[in-house]
Amino acid sequence: MPILGAHMSIAGGYFRAVEIAHAAGCDCVQLFTKNNNQWRAKEIDDESAAKFKNRLAELGIRHPIAHDSYLINLAAPDDALWKRSVDAFVVELLRAERLAIPYVVMHPGAFTTSSEEVGLRRVVQALDEVHAQTRGLTARCLLETTAGQGSCLGWRFEHLATILDGVREPERLGVCVDTCHIFAAGYPLADPRDYQATIAELDRIVGLSRVKAFHLNDSIKGLGSRVDRHAHIGEGALGLEPFRHLLNDPRFADVPMYLETPKGARDGEDLDVINLRTLRGLLRRQKSSDRRPATKRRVATHAESGAATTVLPGGAAATSRRKRAQTRRTSHA
Repeated sequence: MPILGAHMSIAGGYFRAVEIAHAAGCDCVQLFTKNNNQWRAKEIDDESAAKFKNRLAELGIRHPIAHDSYLINLAAPDDALWKRSVDAFVVELLRAERLAIPYVVMHPGAFTTSSEEVGLRRVVQALDEVHAQTRGLTARCLLETTAGQGSCLGWRFEHLATILDGVREPERLGVCVDTCHIFAAGYPLADPRDYQATIAELDRIVGLSRVKAFHLNDSIKGLGSRVDRHAHIGEGALGLEPFRHLLNDPRFADVPMYLETPKGARDGEDLDVINLRTLRGLLRRQKSSDRRPATKRRVATHAESGAATTVLPGGAAATSRRKRAQTRRTSHA
């Protein structure tokens, strides 16, 4: 059975996000640990941390994860912004640790006035610095796939592989796959063969063992649009089939999946409740004799030909699996 949840507001306290998630029928919850549009935040006191952890246990909400501030840009060419972003992400990990949250999801960043290659190098340098400042923490960073809007990095699986291969401590990183983002980036998911090809490519280039979370969002814009606009499940350009494939893929039975769809109500019913019901309605029933214990969750994908692959000069060598995938893509460019 898939582990389904949503991003919830912390207005009123961290514990409130847990209570709202439980009321909506969530299995898991994502939250910001501070105002996502501000650099500063007050410290998390003992009472707030304890209340959050207690409500998770009492209500049976599992797999809490955090999302970092949208102000952070680890690929920034500007030294002052880059340093401020590094310091801010260190704080994000410290806050997650305080709340016993295992992962903090972050967008790799935007290279703005530099280049893709330079931007990826800056991200690697930033994460090495973050890791050096957070020795002993259990909270880890999840690199999120992006739609590729503007100069944002992370819209090709090769971008994530370059970062994973470049950092000194890759074991402290994982990946969060956003369905809207990879679709907008050009990875088809609707046809069963396309879905399998996309998942296979993610496996070859990044590795399914790296995938620790999914963001479940439909897309207002079409395939390859490179525009990040979330829609309710089944009501956008993705439609229902990609979610049907994903939810019934046994490789992801243990990977928590979080809605980031628009908030609000429809005919008096909470939209998160509606989206969760839609998702659960896509599950195929299995005979008890056919059911097997969930093992690994895995993910991979198909990349469009013509996308450039960037590898850090002088960086750590990629695995032979990733090299083969990059060679194959380059030959079709």
